[in-house]
Amino acid sequence: MPARQPFTQLCRALARHRPSARIDLHMHTTHSDGLYSPEQIVDIARRSGMPAIAITDHDTFAALEPARRHAGEKLQITSGVEISTRHDDRELHLLAYFFDPLHAGLGAALEEVRRERKIRFLAMVDRLRDLGVLLDDGDVQATATIGAVGRRHLAFLLVKAKKARTMRDAFVRYLGDLGPATVAKKCLPVAEAITLVREAGGVSAWAHPGEVCTWEAVSALYNFGMRAIEVDWPTAKPSRSRVYRQWAKALGMATTAGSDCHGPDEPKRTLGARGVNLDELDALKSCAGAI
Repeated sequence: MPARQPFTQLCRALARHRPSARIDLHMHTTHSDGLYSPEQIVDIARRSGMPAIAITDHDTFAALEPARRHAGEKLQITSGVEISTRHDDRELHLLAYFFDPLHAGLGAALEEVRRERKIRFLAMVDRLRDLGVLLDDGDVQATATIGAVGRRHLAFLLVKAKKARTMRDAFVRYLGDLGPATVAKKCLPVAEAITLVREAGGVSAWAHPGEVCTWEAVSALYNFGMRAIEVDWPTAKPSRSRVYRQWAKALGMATTAGSDCHGPDEPKRTLGARGVNLDELDALKSCAGAI
């Protein structure tokens, strides 16, 4: 994937943003599978009028330091990460906030997840080769150095090599959950991930829970120590969002929300399209023991 978006594209993205009081707590940068650099994310958030954001790259918080350095005192950057976990034989994405990024246990666990990501990426390249789909070795090796490499990166290479028309086409033909080139991802057990986040002083939330989310599943994760749930994201059904808010209230959990922005190529996930208000952010901080 490209290291940075051209400046003209950034300007067009900025022009689409109107000032907003929303605090977007779910987005990705070039440190995982996003197209915006941390600095570009900060510039867009400031232009949009957001008082705070959380960058939640997959299995890495490497964007935190450059984002904070670029933002200075003009924008609050909350520590955040989206962790690949497994629960009841399903992959479950866990958002984490307000943790100490220097916590050794959490850092070591995510480093191992990223190592497994690279092994998986190269294994999928091999599967594509077996299918007669060849990619440029230089592009593959350069992409493999990205901190948290995944299927979106491989889809981009397929489009670049003209082996797929679009990113979506790459997933339909090769990289879907049951696709011929897909290799299962090794994830942290969700209970272990929740414990690590709590030990690091943070709070965890179920990311984009979707239709598989049940009261029993939320209650089980609550018993593991999860204290928040994402209730709003671009594809969330309003009826389900209302249910998640009711469950959160019943369990005394905080709520979170965000755009799940990956870049300008997904208009429905524009930065700031979803988010929380200051009171909801304070409630999330409280659950992490940050107040």
